Amino acid sequence: MTSKDLTVIITTFKSEDKIDNCLNSIDPNIRIIIVENSNNQKFKNYIENKFQNTECILANANLGYGKANNLGLKKVKTKYSLILNPDTVLENDSLRNFFISVKENLNFAILGPLQINKELTLENINKYNNFSLIETDSIHGHAMFLNMEKFLDIGFFDEKIFLYLEETDLCKRIKKINEKIYIDPNIKIFHFGAKAVNEIFSYQIELTRNWHWMWSLFYYNKKHFNYFNALMKVSPIFFSALFKCLFYKVISNNRKKEIYSQRLSGLINSILGKSSWYRPTLD
Repeated sequence: MTSKDLTVIITTFKSEDKIDNCLNSIDPNIRIIIVENSNNQKFKNYIENKFQNTECILANANLGYGKANNLGLKKVKTKYSLILNPDTVLENDSLRNFFISVKENLNFAILGPLQINKELTLENINKYNNFSLIETDSIHGHAMFLNMEKFLDIGFFDEKIFLYLEETDLCKRIKKINEKIYIDPNIKIFHFGAKAVNEIFSYQIELTRNWHWMWSLFYYNKKHFNYFNALMKVSPIFFSALFKCLFYKVISNNRKKEIYSQRLSGLINSILGKSSWYRPTLD
């Protein structure tokens, strides 16, 4: 296995101050496809001029995480792909250890790395060295190696989901057809977590997260279980958000009230079967 067997897919949106660290950590011999959820020609020019191994596709709209990744995945010609968030950084041996795993004729659909974050010390990281693969039912979506031939029939991400639980949904579908999902503790990728978008937009992103987390939670449970079970799952969250929305309105905390209003709106729209239409305003 060589660098010619892998393509990296990264979906970006207002990620200009995050993406360089991610791209600099990737072997320059590996093809990278960035799908930018806007029509930012300046960003595309910057990326393609600085990183010769990178193609930047402008989606011309905010497609969301799953649909944008699908756009990139359709252009993959290699046997494997790696889906990354912009706020990730690969360790020096991350890709080498991936190729070591697949060289052993590993039968997998999705392979995930050990997630490193600021709470995981170097001592704790090192204790995972030379650990064997761990079979699991799902992995975090910030870094996912896909065995592309396994997805010919099942497809990739559910494009009805704009944000949240799209990787959980994909893993659920993979397990239903008895394909394998593993974590390889020897592949280490640092994830900053919820830092993919420029921090000047943090409040609008917070509103967006609250809306879509609630929409996706109901949609996912309805899709894989049933409407009644989904309703039971979200009912306590609905009444909690309703109470907090009213409470923060009474005490004139408009910021908190708006956040919980977003939760209610996302849930209500999903319960009523409406699409995940909400988009952040980040002008």
